[in-house]
Amino acid sequence: MVFTALGDVLTAVPDDRLSLTVTGPNASALGETADEDNLVLRAAQALATAAGIEPQAAITLEKTLPVAAGIGGGSADAAAALRLLSRLWQVTLPAEERHAIAAGLGADVPACLVSQPLVLGGVGENLTLPDAPLPPCALLLVNPSVPVATPAVFAAREGPYSPPAPFAKMPRTPADLATALGQRRNDLEAPARRLVPVIADVLAALDAAPDCLLARMSGSGATCFGLFADLDQARAAKHSIAAARPEWWCAATALFDRPQ
Repeated sequence: MVFTALGDVLTAVPDDRLSLTVTGPNASALGETADEDNLVLRAAQALATAAGIEPQAAITLEKTLPVAAGIGGGSADAAAALRLLSRLWQVTLPAEERHAIAAGLGADVPACLVSQPLVLGGVGENLTLPDAPLPPCALLLVNPSVPVATPAVFAAREGPYSPPAPFAKMPRTPADLATALGQRRNDLEAPARRLVPVIADVLAALDAAPDCLLARMSGSGATCFGLFADLDQARAAKHSIAAARPEWWCAATALFDRPQ
């Protein structure tokens, strides 16, 4: 799992109760899920319970990322809430307890709490740092503005999973990274494409972009990514794809190698 400079933004101020206000270009897509079942509020409740305090904060979530998009936006928001509210409430918990809280919120939340490149094992709870930094590179993320429910993709999956295939050594260049990733696959891509055929169009558009080293679907979809050697190349591809398909969500962003 890797992390980008792009993301939602959480802010919080002291209050006499716990509340969540959702703003931003993709706020409406949350719909009825922006209630007590929202991952940010669940994270706040879990942290307060572990610390033995009342959950009191007015939280604002600026929703920049598309919802149900296969890029871990909700998990990253939950992890950000744990970090943010730990500072606001002056809560210091052992690392193992923070990890357990994160794991109770979702399979990807522990990795998002660390927020740097990781090799994941199990269902996401076993985290290993790679042996070397990521090579400098950039991504173009493209979502066809179609939400995809992760459980539906898993239900549609057939056949065995790919065997674990961690890198023996971290590739040193973007081209080497693309080659290494090209030898692996996303087992959820085929069922997601059957459920949402437009994913194939997104991948084709990325494949056709000049300087794109690799195009793949992210997570359970429908967001796909193109890997580029630098941010200027990713931005140029974004301009071209966005002009041709204005209804798609497109974002060029750099990868980062340290927690932000």
